[in-house]
Amino acid sequence: MIRLDDLALFVRTAALGSFTRAAREADLLPGQVSAAIQRLERELDIRLFARSTRSLRLTAEGEQYLPYAREVLATLEEGRDRVHGDKNELGGVLQIAAPSDVGRNVLLPWITEFRKAHPKLALRLFVSDFVTDIFRDPVDVAIRYGSTQDASYISLPLAPENRRVLVASPAYLEKHGYPRKLEDLLHHQCLLYSLSGSVYNRWVFPDGNGQSDLLVSGNFVCDDGDLVRRWAVAGQGIAYKSWLDVCEDVRAGRLKVLLPEQPGEAAPLNLICPHRKQFVPAIRQLHELLRKRCAALSAEQASYNFNGKPAASAKNVKRR
Repeated sequence: MIRLDDLALFVRTAALGSFTRAAREADLLPGQVSAAIQRLERELDIRLFARSTRSLRLTAEGEQYLPYAREVLATLEEGRDRVHGDKNELGGVLQIAAPSDVGRNVLLPWITEFRKAHPKLALRLFVSDFVTDIFRDPVDVAIRYGSTQDASYISLPLAPENRRVLVASPAYLEKHGYPRKLEDLLHHQCLLYSLSGSVYNRWVFPDGNGQSDLLVSGNFVCDDGDLVRRWAVAGQGIAYKSWLDVCEDVRAGRLKVLLPEQPGEAAPLNLICPHRKQFVPAIRQLHELLRKRCAALSAEQASYNFNGKPAASAKNVKRR
């Protein structure tokens, strides 16, 4: 008979690619994980992993069996949730990964509010601009910017119409002047973002023919999106940021949007889940809350006149 613990260890070993890492996560010895995999292989009468002294990889049979193992575990988890009383009384642990800026300054109060509404739920929030591997890293969902084409996971929109905007502080603009066209950015101090050693100094703007690429430069480079925004607020230069990241600063007058007639690059925000069967009640309810809150901010982006005050249609849009 197949043991559920062995099945769970198989799924995590496949995700982590190592008996040692799976053992560390489960607080077991590597030999115990290896023994569990061997029991499962005997029950199934197949070889799940091809092992060597330096590598561990799924066999063809293991790859074929893995989605069924995931589905069994997810179904059991969902069944457990359903039989434990009120479905709105969430429990367990929910692990969330989010980008640095939107995670700290936009999502954090909403996620904290969500936790207060469900006192039996434990939250673990991982804030970083490094892209989380939702199959290998110990997270349940990841919140990411950008279009998603990978069919191996589930992508649920939070702010599908979100775009980037050019912003700078009033102090910087008073000293260095306003750019009147995109090419003027070449003569300004641009605040640059880097990730994994690559500096993103090619700013993309959509136009009627597709897109325009502008190679900008600046003396400030950082691998944390939140710090780029803070440099902009401090008057150090021009940033090209997601509207969700800077909308509070624009509303408060700490930043001004530049070239508002120029559309910015699309920056949709999505909630990523490894498998639809893992879309448990806690994730469903969190997605609904974040989607509604992001929709309000996205609506404000469409109606803001960027002259320091919201347009009439946006006066009642507030961040909750």
